[in-house]
Amino acid sequence: MPEGPEIRRAADSLEAAIKGKPLTDVWFAFPQLKLFESRLIGERVTHLETRGKALLTHFSNQLTLYSHNQLYGVWRVVDTGHEPETTRVLRVKLQTAEKTILLYSASDIEMLTAEQLTLHPFLQRVGPDVLDLRLTAEDVKARLLSAKFRNRQFSGLLLDQAFLAGLGNYLRVEILWEVGLAPQHKASQLTEEQLDALAHALLAIPRLSYNTRGVANEKKHHGALFRFKVFHRAGKKCERCGGVIEKTTLSSRPFYWCPGCQM
Repeated sequence: MPEGPEIRRAADSLEAAIKGKPLTDVWFAFPQLKLFESRLIGERVTHLETRGKALLTHFSNQLTLYSHNQLYGVWRVVDTGHEPETTRVLRVKLQTAEKTILLYSASDIEMLTAEQLTLHPFLQRVGPDVLDLRLTAEDVKARLLSAKFRNRQFSGLLLDQAFLAGLGNYLRVEILWEVGLAPQHKASQLTEEQLDALAHALLAIPRLSYNTRGVANEKKHHGALFRFKVFHRAGKKCERCGGVIEKTTLSSRPFYWCPGCQM
């Protein structure tokens, strides 16, 4: 599943294609969305917002399209009039004179008013986004030490979107390696120095991934410019201590770590 950096880069691509340009055609696959097709013709996409792995497409008439790609959803940008041949199922089409954006295979799609947006169950539950530059390491440290999260093992906590939105499995793996922590640890067990290092890494590594990953290569996991230290490197040497990286399953997801230096 794409994580926060991948969703934000997708939003950047979609914005670059159609932001501020009048919509000339709109199509939705789901019957409950059909009534919005005519209401959006001539309107503009004002901006695209990400909340972790959810994408919010805001329109000039104050409506917002909520979409969550989950496992299989994917957005594409094409020249208008040139839809690609694919076995994927089209769910959303937003067309301008020059570019069209297409959402395939996703099933979690809703149109929301401003009021409905504030009451949406996922958006109410989700924590602050790691790519939100207003979020500081001190804010993250406070969340780590809060009653709700301080006694949660990192193996599960770093996948919980209620803690921080946009984290996911490869980020969980890389963050814990960066700070030399084992997945069974909890914030309540850490020293002040460890807490500061973890809070910093929880923001720095997702932001590094967003800033350096570049154009995705679908033949590689999530693209390739951000270099993994341990993710998908089982059996290889740890560059920090020379130990052998191991793989297991934690919280139903593959987990990679170095037993030699993640204590």
